[in-house]
Formats: sequence, structure tokens, C-alpha cells
Amino acid sequence: MEIKFICLGSGSSGNSFYLGTDTYGILIDAGINIKNIKKGLKEVNIPMEYIHAVFITHDHSDHIKSVGYLGEKMGIPVYTTAKIHEGINKSYCVKSKLCSCVRYLEKETPMIFKDFNVESFEVSHDGTDNVGYCFQIDGKVFSFLTDLGTITPTAAKYIRKANYLIMESNYDEEMLCTGNYPKYLKDRIISDKGHLSNTETAQFLADNYDSHLQYIWLCHLSKENNLPQLAYKTVEEKLTEKGIIVGKDVQLFALKRTTPSSLFIF
Repeated sequence: MEIKFICLGSGSSGNSFYLGTDTYGILIDAGINIKNIKKGLKEVNIPMEYIHAVFITHDHSDHIKSVGYLGEKMGIPVYTTAKIHEGINKSYCVKSKLCSCVRYLEKETPMIFKDFNVESFEVSHDGTDNVGYCFQIDGKVFSFLTDLGTITPTAAKYIRKANYLIMESNYDEEMLCTGNYPKYLKDRIISDKGHLSNTETAQFLADNYDSHLQYIWLCHLSKENNLPQLAYKTVEEKLTEKGIIVGKDVQLFALKRTTPSSLFIF
């Protein structure tokens, strides 16, 4: 079975990822404009009809902007926890409130969706409720951790499971410290309910690398407080210190905020 993965957008302007087979797939988050979702998929010859479900990580606007259209206009089931569903329907950015498309998940309770074995799990962030996802399909394990302020033991467990890891690397500490953000916002970002820095992500990956991890995509990079090349370099250097060679032992990519990634086929 061929497994296809593409990032349609990643960052505070909007997040959405597609994971699928030759005949259908799912979205993880729908925080970018529906036109850009359609455009990004069309460019890699994936029709919208292939989207059979949407899985939402939390209720911040950059993760749910188009979920009402997908769920209520297109009739695609939307999976997440009950608290996140409540938050979605209270959000100003969701014009079509979710009703018929609502599907509930319980954290760390596996469910089967077609060929996917799905587990959601708690992550530390400041949404109404917050989850990461672990998808197993055709012997491959994809873990998504898009927004988290600290790596809890639960989050670490699902990171270590992954063959294919999508993980936040939000900010460079020096850029954030010397930048123009007000103190309250800086404090929020660096808190345990905020976001992960390049250094935090890099150190964890270096300390916990296992040879079954094949690909790492660094996601949710800040526009103001990070650069793709800086996030990449920080992680690469920490891995190299442990004798882990990027390009040989593991593939590494820093995802762009508003430009879709290449289509990856496994």
C-alpha cells in the first residue's frame, strides 16, 4: 500500500496535513482557507472527494478555520474530543457550526477508521482541550504533535513510537527574547502551555532517537521568531552531536508556513 503525506500549511496562519492511500485520506486539522486546501490537494492530483475524515488537535483558529465547511457543507465526519468540539462551536472563526458531522474520540482509546488505527493523546497547550495523534497504517506509524509547551511522558511515548514524526519547533529562544512581542505573549509562548523552542525539540530528538524513526518534519514555525533554516540547523546539530547523521540515519525537513510541502509517498 502506498501512503501519501503532504503538509498544506503549518504555522500561526493556518495548519492542515493530508495523510492517505491511493483512494482516500484524512486531514489532520483544517486551519487554512478552504480554497487553499483544495488548491494544495489539486496540485498533487488528490481530489477533495478523497477526504473521508478530519481529525482536529485543538480549537485555536489556526487549526479549525475550514472545519465547518468540510464538516457541514461537504458532509465529512469531524473527529476530536467532546471538549474540543464544544470549543469549535464557540469559536468566532467557525461560521458553519458542527452538528451532523460530529464524532467523538477518547484520549488513548484506539479506534479503527478504515485502514487507520487511530489514537489521540493529551498534549500540554492552552486550547480548550488539546491532543496529538498517532496513526498506524500498513505497518507505518505517523505521530502528529503540532502545538505543545512541554513534552510530557505521554507525549514522549507517542513520539518514540513514530516512524514518521510531525513535531513542533516553534521559536528560536534568542529571536523571541530580543523580538518585539510584548512580555505577556513571550511568557505565554515559553510556558508549559505554550510552544516548543528549536532547542527543546532538538534536544529531545537527539536524546530519544531510535533507528525506527525515518522522517522528521518540523512544524508550526513562528513567522516572527524563527526561520526554517535555523530550526533545521538546530535539530541537525543536536542529532550530529549524538552521531545521528541527517540524510543517512533520518530525513529532516522544516515545513514552511504558507507553502505546501512536497508530496511524500511511502
